[in-house]
Amino acid sequence: MKISIEISLYPLAEEQFKTEIWAFIKRLRNVDGLNVITNGMSTQVFGDYDLATRHVMAEIKHVHQTLNAAVFVCKFIGGDRSEVEAES
Repeated sequence: MKISIEISLYPLAEEQFKTEIWAFIKRLRNVDGLNVITNGMSTQVFGDYDLATRHVMAEIKHVHQTLNAAVFVCKFIGGDRSEVEAES
């Protein structure tokens, strides 16, 4: 089974917030089998359900253990939504 996950990370009161966000994204990009796409508003992760959820949750835990405070906004959607449907 495939999954699509959209994630927005908001480190609270961190001076180096861009560094923390990019470190989070880079760790996910290093996972074989995940397709990670980033834009100016969020990061999307596509891949096998168990692989993607295991690594995303591990990275969320890592951020919470590392930073004083961070907020994550996530959407979990069954299936691979990485391909945009053609407009008819």
